Amino acid sequence: MENETLFAEEAEPPGRKTGLVKCQNEVIDFFSLNGITSQPVLAKRKTERELFPFKDSPRSRIFRKRFYPEITRFEWYDWHWQLRNAIRDVETLARILQLSDNERQAMMHHTGALPVSITPYYASLLDTRDASSALRRCVVPVVDECLHTAGEEEDPLNEDADSPVPGIVHRYPDRVLFLVTDSCSTYCRYCTRSRIIGRSNQHYINMEKWEKAIAYIENNPNVRDVLLSGGDPLTMSDEKLEWLLARLKSIPHVELIRIGTKVPAVLPQRITPALTAMLKKYHPLWISIHVTHPDELTPEMSAACIRLADAGIPLGSQTVLLSGINDNVSTMARLVHGLLQIRVRPYYLYQCDPIPGSSHFRTPISKGLEIIQGLRGHTTGYAVPTYVVDAPGGGGKIPLLPEYAIGWEKGDLLLRNYEGNVFRYPDNHAEKKDIH
Repeated sequence: MENETLFAEEAEPPGRKTGLVKCQNEVIDFFSLNGITSQPVLAKRKTERELFPFKDSPRSRIFRKRFYPEITRFEWYDWHWQLRNAIRDVETLARILQLSDNERQAMMHHTGALPVSITPYYASLLDTRDASSALRRCVVPVVDECLHTAGEEEDPLNEDADSPVPGIVHRYPDRVLFLVTDSCSTYCRYCTRSRIIGRSNQHYINMEKWEKAIAYIENNPNVRDVLLSGGDPLTMSDEKLEWLLARLKSIPHVELIRIGTKVPAVLPQRITPALTAMLKKYHPLWISIHVTHPDELTPEMSAACIRLADAGIPLGSQTVLLSGINDNVSTMARLVHGLLQIRVRPYYLYQCDPIPGSSHFRTPISKGLEIIQGLRGHTTGYAVPTYVVDAPGGGGKIPLLPEYAIGWEKGDLLLRNYEGNVFRYPDNHAEKKDIH
């Protein structure tokens, strides 16, 4: 019965372009239009490609056979199974990874607000031996999380102060942040909202809270843009998510809905044909994907992003700058170039927020400026994200750039290009002053 329910959820995709990106970017169609009917199709009649709309990568296949030999392909590609079997304890994680003493102690004596949760799929991407590897550091706790340094705050962005009703953060005039859930499938150790995330593993939805938040949006006609975040909105069921999208879409002054998620990177199985077909009904809809490192750009994630893009959903990336993980030009260039290949536009590069226990993740501001300078002019502008500091205290996102504008001289604006050469632009109409 459980199998039939899941298969029934896998509706046909919105179009023939939905496919899987190989390393060579060849797109393979999963479905044939000839198979589409208006009647429900029983699970036993579906083809292999219909039942498994993702092609598992060799790495994923080897991992599954080694650590989950009793699990079928059907179960592995069931996103509900991935959620139910997320790794949350040291014993299960130690079966997969050779934990360092630092990691083991952090998990055994974990006292912080943020729990541990790693989907089996994402665990398959982790280096089993090297505790210093990029993806492993992002999701496996270390004792450094217990070290609280000056300037760190539980709510560094002062979101609670800008919350007129529970679940809504209203900082900018024309848009609100709607925190729809406190659950994620995988928890990043540098999470800005670690103070409120992961209080329940049941993915409980507080409908009374939702109704008050929606009423606030309805009563504020200046709000034209709603960003759904949390937690991760895509950990909710299709039915709950569609109910919410439909309610927001019915508000006349809401012009744009956005979803912030890390699901394509940590739980790509969630991006089913049924989900994308549903999302497609609520355009204009945009999705911002949290991506950290090029090692996340697997065939499975590529397929998920291609499916969303083929549904007409514009995709952007949001990346947190992390010390020793992605804080060099080479790694960031591989990440942004890989994102463009799967139709995700690099959008924001965030300075890591100063939550408690995050000092081992944070870089100096100069490192972010160095990365932007290493990208700008050396690759297409589409690949260059905006580097921002989300100002502590609720100041909002403040963009930072290397010093390209030097100053004014004799009516000319002095500009420094990506090679370091200085050029003059005749700015005769401007007031003669130094921009500093």
